[in-house]
Amino acid sequence: MKKRILSALCAVMLLVSAVPMASAQSGDTARRADALTVLHLLSDDSSRDLTAPATRGQAAVLLVRLAGGEKTPDTDGWFAGFRDVPDWARTAVNYAARRGWVSGVSNVQFNAGGSLNADAWCAMLLRMLGYSDKAGDFVISDAAAFAWRIGLTSRQLTGTLTVGDLAESVYDALDFCYRGTDTTVLDRLLELGVCTAASANALGLLTPELTARQVADRYLSAAFQLRLYETEEQVHDEVNSADASGFFISADGLAVTNYHSIDKAIKATAVLLNGETYNVDRVLYYDTGIDIAVIHVSKTGENGRTTSAFNYLELAGTADIRPGDTVYALGSPLGLGLAVSSGIIGSTAHELDRYTLPCVVNSADISRGSSGGALVNVYGQVIGVTSGAYTYGNNMYLAVPVNPVMTADLTGPGWTVAEVKAMEAAKGCKGAGERPRIF
Repeated sequence: MKKRILSALCAVMLLVSAVPMASAQSGDTARRADALTVLHLLSDDSSRDLTAPATRGQAAVLLVRLAGGEKTPDTDGWFAGFRDVPDWARTAVNYAARRGWVSGVSNVQFNAGGSLNADAWCAMLLRMLGYSDKAGDFVISDAAAFAWRIGLTSRQLTGTLTVGDLAESVYDALDFCYRGTDTTVLDRLLELGVCTAASANALGLLTPELTARQVADRYLSAAFQLRLYETEEQVHDEVNSADASGFFISADGLAVTNYHSIDKAIKATAVLLNGETYNVDRVLYYDTGIDIAVIHVSKTGENGRTTSAFNYLELAGTADIRPGDTVYALGSPLGLGLAVSSGIIGSTAHELDRYTLPCVVNSADISRGSSGGALVNVYGQVIGVTSGAYTYGNNMYLAVPVNPVMTADLTGPGWTVAEVKAMEAAKGCKGAGERPRIF
């Protein structure tokens, strides 16, 4: 952020080198680019063309600036060995190459003016944040998907990137933590004095409360559509019998859904927003009385590719919620794809004979297929699991409290989905009492 004359010149070069200029753009991408300008990551240039192809040199300069490298430059003259890097990018390329964030197309060529594809850029960004392709955290050919999968980018980048794509992904990265820490990229930049808290606060970047858009951008990748298969024939034909929802609560694949979502199934799969499908391999905990199940989702997808991590949601429980609080529901209504809705809490402790714990009544719209989704507060933390609604109620949607999951023992071997079905069938137990419509 704060780079004065030299920094401003570098920022200009970042945007204009090897790219034609056009009139100023409007829209979300432009707004994010303007925010980065306020933070001194991009130049104050109204003629910049956000639709122009991004280059490898631009990416290196922006990456170093995002890391605060211009505040702590190398001074020993270390040289990466690339002979084709222009003056405006040389310092950044050397800095990034020294730390293993970027590599050349050969030992002596970086190809600073070459086009930038999504996997290459996301690999650079992931390395800067502490992830390593050499250690197996990700593979370069899957870097863009992995970046989206862990919540680093709000959408999965593909193909050749534009300057606008770079701006959007840098903006997304500001609130992402360096690996293994609670320090965000923005925290580090503030600490280094690259930008000021006043400028970040003016942009709403330091405000903990999230809008529906921000929740969707950050956390829809932590939710999934749950596909259920009730017979071996359905499994064989790959035709599911029902749909529900679920959400991850850990990077290694722990997830939550409703018990009633899986109670008839012998197999379940988790389908992410980008279409990737992963098998549910174990049920680690379930409670029929409160209608919750904790499942484990395999990190190897049906395409044979393995991920090292998933994006996930933190659990907060219901202790601090109040009527009137804003909430957001994440799930897959009608099996049509993941979506977000907003509402307010109407009641925090609604008693129903069906459940052993009081439910949360709220007005965040859900539909059949939303069972097992996440009801989150304005901080993006889970307070409940979306479960159903009253048939004749207006905006009277029910969520069961997630509190039991917070104290549950999830260390055991668990059971397969089919084993849970068989165990409960052997008990022959059914719920009783007042029954709202269940989605």
